[in-house]
Amino acid sequence: MTNTVNIYFVASPLQYLAARVIAKQIEPDGRQVLIWYKSGVTPVVVKHDWDAASYMPWPRLEPLPGFAGRHRRLIENIEMVSGLVGRCDTLNIHSAVFDTEAINYFLRALPQTAGARHVHARILPDGLISIRRYPLSLIKRVLQCFKKLRCLFDKRLNYWCFSGDRIGSDAVFCDRIYVIAGLPHEYPPEKTVVLPPLAERCDAQSKADEKRALVVGQPLVSAGLLSLDDLNVVTQDIRLWLKDAGFKHVDYKRHPKDPNSELCCEGYSLLDLAEPLETWMAKTHYDAVLGVRSSSLLFARQVYAAEVPVLAFGWNRIRFKSEGEALDMKKAFTSCNVHIHS
Repeated sequence: MTNTVNIYFVASPLQYLAARVIAKQIEPDGRQVLIWYKSGVTPVVVKHDWDAASYMPWPRLEPLPGFAGRHRRLIENIEMVSGLVGRCDTLNIHSAVFDTEAINYFLRALPQTAGARHVHARILPDGLISIRRYPLSLIKRVLQCFKKLRCLFDKRLNYWCFSGDRIGSDAVFCDRIYVIAGLPHEYPPEKTVVLPPLAERCDAQSKADEKRALVVGQPLVSAGLLSLDDLNVVTQDIRLWLKDAGFKHVDYKRHPKDPNSELCCEGYSLLDLAEPLETWMAKTHYDAVLGVRSSSLLFARQVYAAEVPVLAFGWNRIRFKSEGEALDMKKAFTSCNVHIHS
């Protein structure tokens, strides 16, 4: 029997980088098992960095064909992950959120199959989502009870109901919340652990005649954050800033959920990366990084030297969900020294 197993459920490149740092620097003992449940993470996974690693289909999005396909997918996932974990005395379960059915059932099922006497649930950072709390409404708490009824289909589907923050930061099963250095949050200080840098700092300097800038894209019109007219204004603002600053080489990184490359302009070089943008930035020097409200801007500020401008455009035009969200995000960006350019 293995003494300790650390398992990481990840759904984004940022979560993957956080899991990798935790596995190497914070919880290096025992077996390290990686499970990713969003196909977009597949290109960034380096399997030989882990004792076991596998893709896990999200039951809601990829149910098995036929009767009760979603339920049977949940059972199949539990059996697959249990096989990778094996038997252990201590089990540390990491995820960015614990209310989703794709992850929650593992809180009870894995300790039983692994025979673990000690179980801890630990929360991975998730970029800008992690700066605020998202309390579960009464309706969502009632819906949790319905998810628990799946145990009538199979006793392994025993949903762990909880209240408070939807990611599980207030739940009794959570003993640790990992946060990114410099990023504000609302989590209990006694539970938080600040992560070391997610990638090696880039200290390389470029020559004056080879100034390079990076524009970070994200879905804006399609996500309801900007109108088409406002998008055109913001796109031109970024382009004019680059022109005035003397940039002739501009890389553009399209967001996976932005097939239209909304912030892209003619003359930009499109990046097609087989790795997270964060690790690319960590080993590639830029003389400026620009975007709107992508969490990659926060990461860029941590990677590049203070004299490298990291700018967020269009905030006077963004449709925030609430005034509170706008204030929280502004606090996050300004505390990380990302300049909000209006």
